[in-house]
Amino acid sequence: MNYQETLDWLFHQLPMYQKEGAKAYKKDLSNTRLLMNYLGHPEKAIQAIHIAGTNGKGSTSHILASVLQEQGYRIGLYTSPHLVDFRERIKINGQEISEQYIVDFVEKHKDFFQRNALSFFEMTVGLSFEYFKDLGVDYVVLETGLGGRLDSTNVVHPLVSVITNIGLDHTQFLGTTLPAIAIEKGGIIKENVPVVVGEYHPDTFPVFENISVQKKAKLYKAFELEDTSIHCELKGAYQKHNIKTALKTVEVLNNLGVEVSKTATKTGLAKVTQNTGLLGRYQMVQEAPKILCDTGHNKEGISLVVQQLLQEQYQQLHIVFGVVEDKDLRSVLPLLPKNAHYYFTKPSIARGLSEKKLKLIAEKHGLIGAEFSTVAQGVSQAILKATTEDLIYVGGSTFVVADFLSSRMLK
Repeated sequence: MNYQETLDWLFHQLPMYQKEGAKAYKKDLSNTRLLMNYLGHPEKAIQAIHIAGTNGKGSTSHILASVLQEQGYRIGLYTSPHLVDFRERIKINGQEISEQYIVDFVEKHKDFFQRNALSFFEMTVGLSFEYFKDLGVDYVVLETGLGGRLDSTNVVHPLVSVITNIGLDHTQFLGTTLPAIAIEKGGIIKENVPVVVGEYHPDTFPVFENISVQKKAKLYKAFELEDTSIHCELKGAYQKHNIKTALKTVEVLNNLGVEVSKTATKTGLAKVTQNTGLLGRYQMVQEAPKILCDTGHNKEGISLVVQQLLQEQYQQLHIVFGVVEDKDLRSVLPLLPKNAHYYFTKPSIARGLSEKKLKLIAEKHGLIGAEFSTVAQGVSQAILKATTEDLIYVGGSTFVVADFLSSRMLK
């Protein structure tokens, strides 16, 4: 198989949560452990910083990777989902995994994958661990996919565990209350391994405290840091929480003997996208009219994005918006401004909510606009209607942003 055929096989033959949702979710780590044993336990060959959370784990992961790279370390970075190219998920010092490595890995182990009905995510985790082991990295910044306790990445024994925050997302898998979700995210806390908690919430912090006591894991509170004056190139006021979480994690790493200088920290914060290729975090892709996109997709994430949007200067706000079918629209739609022009659309994945249904539901919340079958059509119409003094925001789902950035790259 060539690279495209390999991707097609990965994406379509086996379950993949990104595209299919619930039926791709595995309720235990038995398959991942089976895979690690088959591969010769590559997870034991890497030193990981393991990061979970409802929002902010992607930004925090990229900030940490950038800082550690500036110190001169060779850093593996594993994140999900990707926006434009599958290879975004697996990087070393900002360079994406090669197409040939992916092809060779799948070809070599395809029979095992099929025989044991491994999921897309399990195979991808195996691929990343094997890659980081083969190419020799100093440290791996490892982001969970969904949850924590039962996430495939949770077979590692990390140097430090990090939990950014907790919100009501993926409730069909993780629980319908904040404490229940905190238990799932807190499942990455390991015996005698320090844990950094990014944000305080009265319903969730006691959960992390209890788990850390049980596990004898020293707990560090990033939220107690004073607001930092260090410049970070990532835009959006909400990044201050992720910056604090990253800074506290750097402090813990220093305590563990992983040297990270103040100079590397400062430079790493200033060069996150340059060092790591991070996309879709309050990213400005055009001026006059200004176009911003952000992957915030749940109540907490969208609330922060809307707060930031309302601080921007513009004559009229245009919002290109789409979601997936399992999104709790009752908690999300009331957050959106009623005085914007809306362009309702559907992300190009099987579980995307139809633009027609979204428009009907949104109208009940006073959000008025037109419907478009693709994100590209919605954005094009917004650009046609907008003046150079207007602002266009593209979001609602990671997959809407992915469609948007992919369409821009094709031009």
